[in-house]
Amino acid sequence: MTDATPPVLSVDAMGGDRGPEAVVAGLARAVHKEPAMRFVLHGDEAALRPLIAKRRGLSDHVEVRHAEGVVSMTDKPSQVMRNGKGTSMWAAVDCVRDGEAQACVSCGNTGALMAVSMIRLRKLPGINRPAIAILWPSRNPSGFNVMLDVGADIKADAGDLLRYALMGTSYARNGLHLARPRVGLLNVGTEEHKGRGELHEAHDLISQAADDAEFDFAGFVEGGDIPGDAVDVIVTDGFTGNVALKTGEGTAAFVRDMLGEAFRATPFSKIGALFAMTSLTRLGKRIDPRRVNGGVFLGLKGTVVKSHGSADETGVAAAVGLAWDLARAGFADRLQARVAAVAPLAERAEDEA
Repeated sequence: MTDATPPVLSVDAMGGDRGPEAVVAGLARAVHKEPAMRFVLHGDEAALRPLIAKRRGLSDHVEVRHAEGVVSMTDKPSQVMRNGKGTSMWAAVDCVRDGEAQACVSCGNTGALMAVSMIRLRKLPGINRPAIAILWPSRNPSGFNVMLDVGADIKADAGDLLRYALMGTSYARNGLHLARPRVGLLNVGTEEHKGRGELHEAHDLISQAADDAEFDFAGFVEGGDIPGDAVDVIVTDGFTGNVALKTGEGTAAFVRDMLGEAFRATPFSKIGALFAMTSLTRLGKRIDPRRVNGGVFLGLKGTVVKSHGSADETGVAAAVGLAWDLARAGFADRLQARVAAVAPLAERAEDEA
């Protein structure tokens, strides 16, 4: 995708907890930052058009496509697969499938979005289980680490973890511009004897594939390394990754609230807060999960970005910005080429293990 032909983003307007108001506000914020953005917005046209009209100039960037149905947060993926064809989520994914858009963004039900994405976009050859990858604030020069899986599938055998490592390094190359990412496998300790059997098997598989796949394998890492600078990519199963993600977000919110209370406690602390305002603002942005909102579904024939269901306009804008960056980089094609190139490595490593 070139600057002359900017990508188009397909957006599900109806799936989030805050409704289409937050989605439209997020698009307006994103367009203010990047005026070249164009969207196909799927949802209730009668509700969307007045919201778009309130945002000056936004209508020039948005094509609205009416969709009657809405996937709720309580819908089971199996229900959506049977009855979801007329929903805004289904339409948003199909827009990528049909080549009209280069990436899809939705705040909707994660399980349903993954199920629809898998059936409509299909998995890449050689991928058993797609993964959700996120950017986690870290001490690295880039400011982030890649972590996957954070909730696509609670199960992951050694072969899946190897493929997560391969996809995660591709994301790090394209998203963080790292020529040779460092990969760590999340465990309960860095010692070689710790952890479940499949982690030890995955350790061997990833180690064998590292040189040919052009990444450095750091071995086992612990939870404290997730925001650290020891590695660039953290590989784990979806259950562990999702718990870590939610814990990290909750901790960030707790720290932000406690700092606010501490600086409001006394007249002297309020004065101190005034002197520290610039630093506090910088810290607040650094730990604000809304500003790094957006998990990328890896392992599909298309780019899908899952925003938090509770995302406000800041969170939606962040997810849209991530989708825009990946679409402009041609990430879907690059990932597909990378997976195809390293598939023999994964198969050989599994055979040798």
